[in-house]
Amino acid sequence: MYRLLKTSGQARRGEFQTVHGTVQMPAFMNVATAGAIKGAVSALDLKQLKCQVQLCNTYHLHLCPGDEAVKKLGGIRRFTRWEGPVLTDSGGFQVFSLAKLRNIREEGVTFASHIDGRRIFMGPEESMRIQSNLGSTIAMAFDECIENPAEYAYTRNSCDRTARWLYRCKTELDKLKRQEGAVNPQQMLFGINQGSTYADIRVDHMKKIRELNLDGYAIGGLAVGESAEEMYRVIEAVTPEMPADKPRYLMGVGTPVNILEAVRRGVDLFDCVMPSRNARHGHAFTWEGCRNLMNAKYELDDAPLDENCDCPCCRNFSRAYIHHLLKSKEMLGMRLCVLHNIYFYNTLLEKIRLALDEDCFDSFYRKNISVLGQRI
Repeated sequence: MYRLLKTSGQARRGEFQTVHGTVQMPAFMNVATAGAIKGAVSALDLKQLKCQVQLCNTYHLHLCPGDEAVKKLGGIRRFTRWEGPVLTDSGGFQVFSLAKLRNIREEGVTFASHIDGRRIFMGPEESMRIQSNLGSTIAMAFDECIENPAEYAYTRNSCDRTARWLYRCKTELDKLKRQEGAVNPQQMLFGINQGSTYADIRVDHMKKIRELNLDGYAIGGLAVGESAEEMYRVIEAVTPEMPADKPRYLMGVGTPVNILEAVRRGVDLFDCVMPSRNARHGHAFTWEGCRNLMNAKYELDDAPLDENCDCPCCRNFSRAYIHHLLKSKEMLGMRLCVLHNIYFYNTLLEKIRLALDEDCFDSFYRKNISVLGQRI
């Protein structure tokens, strides 16, 4: 399913074949949490923005409209009208980040819904059933996302439990895929590596979960409070222990600079809400750095948002117009910025793939690493 085409140092250029299409890697997944990109962007828009994979969230879709409803409507791909691969996050991160009251035990987690406060139980089996109903291309294993910093002993015990949960996830998903009426009988399962910032726990956990020979593996629990240097150190410790013939997914990361650094350390797949979230506040990523379109200096600026971009926004509208829309709190301003940022991220990964194809990734990295993190 994963084919490694070539390498440049630790950086990898590959292809990942799924039942819903082939993903060119490294790749960025666009986050449609509840089935849509925040900022009034639909699956039909994503087709024009170089998107390869849409990411939807188990926790949110379980609460509304309900995974059983999505199944009755043909699964998440038919529901959203996205034709390509879909990855569903297991809901584990939201259980630990949104639920104020929760009780973790071996069976799973009891928590209060962030919408109406009702008590909900979710464990490995429940997460797999929800994701099976959604019918995603890739299901993520249910895990505990440990906040940073975390105590060493707690981290070790939590990772042991997450590994036990992973075995239960695999058993349950294998059973669900065999059932009559399964939305996606070829649904894949990715395991998640945890361990806070402790390299020894991370490595031990990765060695343990790779024995299951899953369809791919993710590094979770990063970009949640630790420094960028700590994050890179953890990635460097974990990637050598990840199977070379499986996709490597860094969850919830990140900035263009983070992506360049992680690709350089052997990561294949990324997701982050940053492109859409920052865009809704007027922050646009460009090939010259990050531009805050709320600034007064753009009031009479008739240039495109990014003169080196050919996205729908940059082809048609000026910085002055977008500045006006944002100041006027017009939804179109947010939508145009979101369209641009999504296109920028997908183009960044496209250029990374091209640089790897042409054996010039190092020069591409050096040219862009200091520029893309600038605020202009």
